[in-house]
Amino acid sequence: MQGIFYSGTGCFHRRKVIYGLSPDSTVTKGELGDESLQNTFGKSTKFSKSAAQILSESQVKTQNPSGLSSSLEAAYQVASCSYEHGTSWGEKVGWIYGSATEDVLTGLTIHGRGWKSAYLTPEPPAFLGSAPSSWPTTLIQQKRWSTGLLEILLSPKSPIIVLSKGKLHFRQCLAYVWIQMWAVRSIPELCYAALPAYCIITNSHFLPKVHEPAKFIPVALFLIYYIYTLSEYLRAGLSIQTWWNNQKTLRIIPMTSWFLGFLSGILKFLGLSETMFEVTKKDQTTGADDTNANVGRFTFDESPVFVLGTTILLVNLAALALGLLRFRSTIRGGDGSGVGEILCSVWLVLCFWSFFRGLFGTGKYGIPFSVICKSGALALLFVQFCKWNSMG
Repeated sequence: MQGIFYSGTGCFHRRKVIYGLSPDSTVTKGELGDESLQNTFGKSTKFSKSAAQILSESQVKTQNPSGLSSSLEAAYQVASCSYEHGTSWGEKVGWIYGSATEDVLTGLTIHGRGWKSAYLTPEPPAFLGSAPSSWPTTLIQQKRWSTGLLEILLSPKSPIIVLSKGKLHFRQCLAYVWIQMWAVRSIPELCYAALPAYCIITNSHFLPKVHEPAKFIPVALFLIYYIYTLSEYLRAGLSIQTWWNNQKTLRIIPMTSWFLGFLSGILKFLGLSETMFEVTKKDQTTGADDTNANVGRFTFDESPVFVLGTTILLVNLAALALGLLRFRSTIRGGDGSGVGEILCSVWLVLCFWSFFRGLFGTGKYGIPFSVICKSGALALLFVQFCKWNSMG
């Protein structure tokens, strides 16, 4: 492995790395000429001289006879919006453009040149970051990330292509592919979320019955996974509530934000749409608008991400209602749906419990009526599809 991903906040880069060099690169005199430097780094003479010093690994400090005023003038020039036009910025130098997740793309490019990254955790922390303060903003951010990661995977800058052409290690490539499959992961997540409800509605099953010895296999896998993850949280000094909140989030985000990110990425890949960079607000909430009863509650708006989540909840609630009507036959262990499917559906409802509370909430803590109507229509279509399929 070549080290941890570069993903935004809290990172130092060596200028030699940012300027597009490899660990074993050698810079020729021609590349240090004024014309070559300006074609690569822009028209700022002061910045070009500074870059040349880094590229040549010179230990001689650059003289600054003009003082602070000239440095400020050069900084304004470099910071202008048009400065990088016609240069290598965004392609070879600096952050690499072409994705909504330019940080991961930049890190992939750096690893592809043969560099390694290191993870440091000093005390006190070297950086403090800010995160979205509301649930809608968090989901928008996750959608943008999943879209950007899928863009990289489907582009000529994919880690698979970088592996074949660059110095990216095989295991590092697998790590990048894993993280860039976020959006694709939404498809099996949605299928697994719909499967228990489908089986209950059609009175079929995909899990072993209570009287079958094979039932211990899925039960053991379920318990081993969740007990192990809980132990990790406890060893890290985190609470059970934190663990449970993250488990719910790990079910909600793939089936909402990541699925929309998948659609957005595929539409861009097919040339049917362009990705819009959605800015996420990271203002700090003061809590003045929240009462003790509302602390920690999800907030909702009319975003499409909430349509998906509410639909999943309504589908499983409808399935559980039908399952309870057939509860006696379920316990007896007939050929239809069994206890396993009902427990899976209950687990999903628990994971989407914040959406359930949102159905009865008011204001920003309630799911908008328009979202409930759209989700209800989709849930009815799913139930009707299940009935048609069972009849056919």
